[in-house]
Amino acid sequence: MYDVAIIGGGPGGYAAALYAHNFELSVALVERAEVGGTCLHLGCIPAKSWIHTAEVFAEVAGAAESGVIASAPTVDWERARQRKNAVVAQLHKGLLGLLKQRKVEIVPGTGRLAGPGIVDVTGEAPRRLEARKVIIATGSMPRSIPGYEPDGVRIVTSDHALDWTAQPRRVAVIGAGAIGIEFAGFLAELGSEVHLFEVLDQILPGAEPEAAKLMNRLLSRKGIKITTGVAVDPPVMGPNDITITAAGQAVEVDVVLVAVGRAPVTSGIGLEEAGVKLDRGYVIADRRTMLTDAPGVYAVGDIVAGTPQLAHAGFAEGIAAVTHIATGTPAPVEYRAIPFVVYSLPEVAWVGLTEAQARQAGHDVVTFDHGIGGVGRAIIRGSAQGLVKIVTERGGPILGATVVGPEAGELIHELMYAVGWEALPAEAAAFIHAHPTLAEAVGESLLAASGRSLH
Repeated sequence: MYDVAIIGGGPGGYAAALYAHNFELSVALVERAEVGGTCLHLGCIPAKSWIHTAEVFAEVAGAAESGVIASAPTVDWERARQRKNAVVAQLHKGLLGLLKQRKVEIVPGTGRLAGPGIVDVTGEAPRRLEARKVIIATGSMPRSIPGYEPDGVRIVTSDHALDWTAQPRRVAVIGAGAIGIEFAGFLAELGSEVHLFEVLDQILPGAEPEAAKLMNRLLSRKGIKITTGVAVDPPVMGPNDITITAAGQAVEVDVVLVAVGRAPVTSGIGLEEAGVKLDRGYVIADRRTMLTDAPGVYAVGDIVAGTPQLAHAGFAEGIAAVTHIATGTPAPVEYRAIPFVVYSLPEVAWVGLTEAQARQAGHDVVTFDHGIGGVGRAIIRGSAQGLVKIVTERGGPILGATVVGPEAGELIHELMYAVGWEALPAEAAAFIHAHPTLAEAVGESLLAASGRSLH
């Protein structure tokens, strides 16, 4: 009898397994593929390795502007792919070692909830696990759209694209959310012809419109052909190319990357039979405890209804679930202050409420924008395109913030604290940012939001 059985070894599942050692809980972690899940093997980590390759390529290609004369760079695609694999392997090995150190038993196979506290595992060595509590952390998989069912070669998802053995020459990316933007950006940076399609009126749906417009302009400068506000027609598959048509305009490409979001993996694992309620495939869970309607069954990660599909959200939910299992006390995730980051070139990041969300929630909103064009460190780096936007309650705290520019994914974290702690602009602006730094753009924005702008 285990204290906790976890189905799924992605970020939510392995975070729960690791955190359980704080309470001396015995854990069985069921995983049908490799521990680490999509994030480590098919998502966050390998994608960012490719993006880093593109970033280095762009840096070398533009080195002459900084007075460094280098020969024109070329892309060794296979070497970059091998490096990506090495990064993943290193992190996977480290995770396995940490789980072993924490005495987590990894059970290979597919887990299915078979009754209260019972998990049946099928695979090479079928077995039945019994546990006081069960955590479901089965993650998500790429969605597809009619006519664009992936074949893994000509129509692909991010799962396939991360392991292309050669750089595609012409690519259509369908979907301009985080995944689509990241792939479109690094492929264009490395020289591929990229066409980006988004059915909604702006790229990066859900982000601040100012940030989306700026990114649209910056991505277009990289040569990406962006089409928004129209759906794509079914593809016409030729012997050597694929024709994609949207609003009467046709383009020919070699491969189509479908990046229209991710669907929860919840079917066929006994959830509804056990009393777990679902909403369009997502698990309904108490967001204070992560407990489902089935006694003793918790859910974390991408499968939870109404929560962001982010690895770090899964980490936090795993911690919350284990804390409630061990203590009976809720330790709710502070979803309000979870940062979102798009690892494009440049990056986009936001936290808290956008201006539109704040107004919809009934706040009396005041916003403050600050470009980074005048920030010394950004000019030195040759990356002075970006902005910081602060959303506040009139006379009240900071409600949200957005950053576009170099290292936005790092800079957003000080604004995360400001949102999480409901800081007043004047309180946050009282702290001094070092000069010259990129973070000065945040400091200047906070000063403006406090009513005492400097530059």
